[in-house]
Amino acid sequence: MNIQIRSVRADEEGLRLDRWLKKHYPGLPHALVQKLVRTGQVRIDGRRAKADSRLNMGQEIRIPVHFLAAAPEAAARLGVQGTSKADRDFIESLILFENDAIVVLNKPYGIAVQGGTKTTRHIDGLLAGMADRFGGDRPRLVHRLDRDTAGILVVAKDRQTASRLGRLFQTRSVQKIYWAVTRGVPKPPQGKIEAALVKASGPEGDRVRKARPGEQDAAQHATTYYSVIDRAHNLAWVSLKPVTGRQHQLRAHMDILGTPILGDQKFGDVANLPIDGIENKLHLHARRLTLQDAKLGQIDISAPLPAHMVKTFELLGFEA
Repeated sequence: MNIQIRSVRADEEGLRLDRWLKKHYPGLPHALVQKLVRTGQVRIDGRRAKADSRLNMGQEIRIPVHFLAAAPEAAARLGVQGTSKADRDFIESLILFENDAIVVLNKPYGIAVQGGTKTTRHIDGLLAGMADRFGGDRPRLVHRLDRDTAGILVVAKDRQTASRLGRLFQTRSVQKIYWAVTRGVPKPPQGKIEAALVKASGPEGDRVRKARPGEQDAAQHATTYYSVIDRAHNLAWVSLKPVTGRQHQLRAHMDILGTPILGDQKFGDVANLPIDGIENKLHLHARRLTLQDAKLGQIDISAPLPAHMVKTFELLGFEA
């Protein structure tokens, strides 16, 4: 049997064998990886190993070449959905942080997180086609961002981690900070918005708005803390910290305050742009996420601003 021998690099210390294989041979389906290891065709330093064996620098991994050559056909037989190299490279370019349990992406402006009417290309679908890259299980979203909101998006690599993260988000053990540019300067410059929200139909479709008298049964409690960081030309750079996680909460709350988020035509910002060069796009960015968990450890991630907000900050003289 023709075999290939590869050595474990220093930056791969501690990686599981199955994830090492998927990292180096992304065309190998999860089921085939498990079979190669289980039957002893993949070995560490000449000895049988388990799929979850942790690797040490300098160890030699033996891989049968004929299986690597047959990887695309094996994937087809096993029904593994593929993702184009361009889309794989796109997802890889978004990764801010990754460990054995999660991957944190910097979602760009303008791409949907999930599919819907007339939406065929979205983050969830691209990730599903890269199950082989992220451990063999289908990566799972644990929270959402609007199509036009950029920034931090957390994805679980397996069902158990998704459930654990879901509980952390529900119990508010995960802290999120957003940056926005608002039309007008919120007053006072620091405060808390507590306004229950309901989803109501309108001429332009469903929209979240402040609950009115008699709508309490359908309303969802929503709380947001905000702080003005800087201001220029009657625009403000605002830090937003949602306590709850309602749909469109930040956009609705800033509109209720009378200072809608710049470029948010759905929630109040319908005036002409105040300065030439500012793009008519939603200026809302999921900037930072922190959590601490006994199993997942301590995570503190910040995402760089999207290009249109970088441009606006430069025009207004804001120093990110």
